[in-house]
Amino acid sequence: MSEDAVEDGNTAPKKKGGGMAVKAGIALALLCIGGGTAYGLQLAGVFPGASHEDEEEDTNPKLVLKGEEDPYAFSSGEKSEDGVPDIPGEGGSKYRTSYFTFSEDFTSNLRDTTGLIQVSLAVATHRDGRVLMWLKKHELAVRSAVVVVLADTPEEEVLTPKGKERLQQRLTKAINDVLIEAEGFGGIEDVYFRSLLVQ
Repeated sequence: MSEDAVEDGNTAPKKKGGGMAVKAGIALALLCIGGGTAYGLQLAGVFPGASHEDEEEDTNPKLVLKGEEDPYAFSSGEKSEDGVPDIPGEGGSKYRTSYFTFSEDFTSNLRDTTGLIQVSLAVATHRDGRVLMWLKKHELAVRSAVVVVLADTPEEEVLTPKGKERLQQRLTKAINDVLIEAEGFGGIEDVYFRSLLVQ
């Protein structure tokens, strides 16, 4: 090309390859946006038949709503006194509460004293019956953990309402720790004193 043609403005020099890079960049950006959108829709379950096979299914005990049937119903062996069906109330917690009562009392010394404590305990869960099954299965380990907590309790703590509440919380944690170690899941919401005697 002559210098005269460039100066006249009739012909501009052409850039080589510049347009191709821009087109490739746009195509790549559109591909990423489309792929990301499709992946997001699949995770959201928009596509029928899409599954999360690579995700682990949660097999832990589930919360059971009032009125729902428990697929793992636990029978303590005690029969209903009057055969009346359980009709849940409309207020309070939306979850069903199941109880487990330990058949024997717990007796232990108290920390830094000659005093003794004797308690009869029950526990509650909103989870399915597997929690209570595991509690029964590991009752020996649970009893040991409860005695350790009682032995580490100062006498003055069990003499006040606030101290008793703290003891309940520590017992709940100790029982859940045993279940987590043995089965991978706790599930006990509360510990209740059926009786408590300090001597």
